[in-house]
Amino acid sequence: MTVRKVLCVDDSAAELGMIRQIVLNANLNVVSASNGRDAILLAKSEMPDLIFLDIVMSDMDGFAVMRELHKDPATKEIPVVFVSSKSQKADLAWAKLQGAKGFVPKPVSEEAILDEIRKY
Repeated sequence: MTVRKVLCVDDSAAELGMIRQIVLNANLNVVSASNGRDAILLAKSEMPDLIFLDIVMSDMDGFAVMRELHKDPATKEIPVVFVSSKSQKADLAWAKLQGAKGFVPKPVSEEAILDEIRKY
Protein backbone atom coordinates (compact mmCIF):
# COMPACT_ATOMS: atom_id res chain seq x y z
CA MET A 1 0.00 0.00 0.00
CA THR A 2 1.19 3.48 -0.79
CA VAL A 3 0.15 6.29 1.53
CA ARG A 4 -1.45 9.15 -0.37
CA LYS A 5 -3.90 10.57 2.16
CA VAL A 6 -3.39 10.96 5.91
CA LEU A 7 -5.92 11.87 8.59
CA CYS A 8 -4.32 13.81 11.45
CA VAL A 9 -6.27 14.08 14.71
CA ASP A 10 -5.31 16.18 17.73
CA ASP A 11 -7.25 18.57 19.95
CA SER A 12 -4.17 20.79 20.32
CA ALA A 13 -4.04 23.24 17.42
CA ALA A 14 -0.26 23.56 17.75
CA GLU A 15 0.35 19.79 17.70
CA LEU A 16 -2.14 19.27 14.88
CA GLY A 17 -0.50 22.03 12.84
CA MET A 18 2.94 20.51 13.34
CA ILE A 19 1.87 17.02 12.27
CA ARG A 20 -0.09 18.41 9.30
CA GLN A 21 2.94 20.36 8.11
CA ILE A 22 5.23 17.34 8.29
CA VAL A 23 2.74 15.30 6.25
CA LEU A 24 2.22 18.13 3.74
CA ASN A 25 5.99 18.51 3.33
CA ALA A 26 6.06 14.82 2.39
CA ASN A 27 3.75 15.74 -0.54
CA LEU A 28 0.78 13.82 0.83
CA ASN A 29 -2.87 14.85 1.05
CA VAL A 30 -3.97 15.76 4.57
CA VAL A 31 -7.33 15.90 6.25
CA SER A 32 -7.56 16.83 9.90
CA ALA A 33 -9.87 16.76 12.87
CA SER A 34 -9.62 18.34 16.29
CA ASN A 35 -11.83 15.84 18.12
CA GLY A 36 -12.72 12.18 18.13
CA ARG A 37 -16.22 12.42 16.69
CA ASP A 38 -15.04 14.41 13.68
CA ALA A 39 -12.17 11.95 13.24
CA ILE A 40 -14.61 9.05 12.89
CA LEU A 41 -16.76 10.95 10.39
CA LEU A 42 -13.73 11.99 8.32
CA ALA A 43 -12.27 8.49 8.37
CA LYS A 44 -15.54 7.17 6.92
CA SER A 45 -15.96 9.90 4.31
CA GLU A 46 -12.32 10.44 3.27
CA MET A 47 -10.98 6.87 3.63
CA PRO A 48 -7.39 7.89 4.44
CA ASP A 49 -4.51 5.47 3.97
CA LEU A 50 -3.16 6.22 7.46
CA ILE A 51 -4.37 7.95 10.64
CA PHE A 52 -2.22 9.79 13.18
CA LEU A 53 -4.40 9.89 16.31
CA ASP A 54 -3.92 11.66 19.63
CA ILE A 55 -4.93 9.67 22.70
CA VAL A 56 -5.92 12.37 25.20
CA MET A 57 -8.75 14.45 23.77
CA SER A 58 -11.62 16.16 25.54
CA ASP A 59 -14.67 14.69 23.79
CA MET A 60 -13.56 11.14 23.08
CA ASP A 61 -10.14 9.65 23.67
CA GLY A 62 -8.10 8.03 20.93
CA PHE A 63 -8.74 4.54 22.28
CA ALA A 64 -12.51 5.06 21.95
CA VAL A 65 -12.04 6.41 18.42
CA MET A 66 -9.97 3.34 17.55
CA ARG A 67 -12.69 1.01 18.86
CA GLU A 68 -15.31 2.80 16.75
CA LEU A 69 -13.15 2.61 13.63
CA HIS A 70 -12.60 -1.13 14.18
CA LYS A 71 -16.35 -1.76 14.48
CA ASP A 72 -16.93 -0.48 10.94
CA PRO A 73 -15.91 -2.81 8.09
CA ALA A 74 -15.14 0.23 5.92
CA THR A 75 -12.57 1.69 8.34
CA LYS A 76 -11.29 -1.25 10.37
CA GLU A 77 -8.30 -1.87 8.08
CA ILE A 78 -7.01 1.72 8.11
CA PRO A 79 -3.71 1.71 10.03
CA VAL A 80 -3.74 3.95 13.10
CA VAL A 81 -0.61 5.39 14.69
CA PHE A 82 -1.12 6.94 18.10
CA VAL A 83 0.63 10.24 18.78
CA SER A 84 0.71 11.05 22.46
CA SER A 85 2.59 12.27 25.48
CA LYS A 86 1.28 9.13 27.24
CA SER A 87 4.28 6.97 26.47
CA GLN A 88 4.76 4.75 29.50
CA LYS A 89 5.09 0.99 28.91
CA ALA A 90 1.48 0.46 29.98
CA ASP A 91 0.27 3.10 27.50
CA LEU A 92 2.23 1.48 24.67
CA ALA A 93 0.89 -1.96 25.58
CA TRP A 94 -2.69 -0.68 25.73
CA ALA A 95 -2.28 1.08 22.37
CA LYS A 96 -1.08 -2.16 20.81
CA LEU A 97 -3.99 -4.08 22.39
CA GLN A 98 -6.38 -1.55 20.85
CA GLY A 99 -4.93 -2.34 17.43
CA ALA A 100 -2.50 0.53 16.92
CA LYS A 101 0.08 -0.09 14.22
CA GLY A 102 2.53 2.39 15.69
CA PHE A 103 3.21 5.00 18.35
CA VAL A 104 4.90 8.40 18.10
CA PRO A 105 5.71 10.12 21.39
CA LYS A 106 5.16 13.85 21.84
CA PRO A 107 6.77 16.18 21.18
CA VAL A 108 6.69 14.75 17.67
CA SER A 109 9.69 14.73 15.43
CA GLU A 110 9.60 14.89 11.66
CA GLU A 111 11.70 11.74 11.49
CA ALA A 112 9.29 9.73 13.67
CA ILE A 113 6.24 10.78 11.59
CA LEU A 114 8.00 10.03 8.30
CA ASP A 115 9.22 6.66 9.61
CA GLU A 116 5.61 5.67 10.32
CA ILE A 117 4.48 6.81 6.86
CA ARG A 118 7.27 4.80 5.20
CA LYS A 119 6.00 1.59 6.83
CA TYR A 120 3.03 1.70 4.47
